[in-house]
Amino acid sequence: MKVAIIGLGYRLGYLGHVFRELDPDFQIVGYVDPNPAGMETLQNYGISAGTAHDTPESLIRAGGFDLLMIGSPNHMHLDHIRLGLEAGLKVFSEKPIVASIEQTYALAGLLGRYGHENLSVGLVLRYAPLYRDLLKARDDGILGSIVSVEAAEHIYPYHGAFFMRDWRRYEKWSGSFMLEKCCHDLDLYNGLIGARPERVASFGGRKTFVPANDPRTYGVNDLALFHRKPSGWNGSDKVFDSDGDIIDYQVAIVEYANGVGMNFHTNLNAPDQFRRFAAFGTKAQAEGDFIRGYFNVTDVLSEKRVIEKEYKATALSQHYGADEEMAAGIIANVMRGAALPVSTLDALEAGILALTMDDARRTRSVVDLRPIWDRYDNAFHSKAA
Repeated sequence: MKVAIIGLGYRLGYLGHVFRELDPDFQIVGYVDPNPAGMETLQNYGISAGTAHDTPESLIRAGGFDLLMIGSPNHMHLDHIRLGLEAGLKVFSEKPIVASIEQTYALAGLLGRYGHENLSVGLVLRYAPLYRDLLKARDDGILGSIVSVEAAEHIYPYHGAFFMRDWRRYEKWSGSFMLEKCCHDLDLYNGLIGARPERVASFGGRKTFVPANDPRTYGVNDLALFHRKPSGWNGSDKVFDSDGDIIDYQVAIVEYANGVGMNFHTNLNAPDQFRRFAAFGTKAQAEGDFIRGYFNVTDVLSEKRVIEKEYKATALSQHYGADEEMAAGIIANVMRGAALPVSTLDALEAGILALTMDDARRTRSVVDLRPIWDRYDNAFHSKAA
């Protein structure tokens, strides 16, 4: 498979390596990026980035590829996706697929015009073996009807510090932390619950990465921990005095159209990080943790463990065995038309939930999503007419 890249950052540099491992014929024919942070990763694995182009338009005109891959900063995705769809190309976009509610409506209009089948998205956790096992337990009827879900994603301090230093620290570029980082998780639970979220409330802010918590204020001068992960485009060295506007903790509660309730919690300063869930059904309780690598299901009536699995990390994957599964899925989709486990529409719905969580946090109110869904559906279908 031959690809062209707009936005050759760390993520697409790494995915270039994963795709090559899955497809020996994988080739990057060209890219657009004034400062390609992912180039070093490609070079380390002996992968050429092809011809450098000054503009996305030049890259697309050059042609000669099967898939256009987009890894640019989030606020640029919509324009780059538009160029690909208008050119009749197969397009892959890293998550989040767009960076605002208004961009969501605009992309819905584009998909109404061009269809969503030619646009895939890097919501990689849909490919994780643990998640597939969770959906199987649901589909096999083991859980019964899902009543409520408790979920969390917490990250190491060095990773939190990366967000305070990287371009993602500005909501104008990332959309928000909830959108940028947690859209994976929100997509998973939207998919598990099988309905659209209708009401959301949320609280959060920044309490850890503030000047008062700088270790130097209490005599610790070695800050190497907080610079372990390099920042890319428009990065900064500031951590506790970051000029960004993202949160470093947030909690939210959600009510879905089918009556299921969920709470979600994220924190950027967890020295023993986890990414876990507990889904409570009428027949059984399912628990799992992507980082700690386990999945358990316990029957209500017998109180017995009916499923108990552990998962080992793979050397290739950054996402619990999911990266290579996603690469294989995208290759099969592009080259043979195989179906994917996550769609652009799933990505848009997860993004809407993340962004309305932030609206609820800012306004300290319960946000009713039903008017947003009405406008979204109208945007999609009006352009299709």
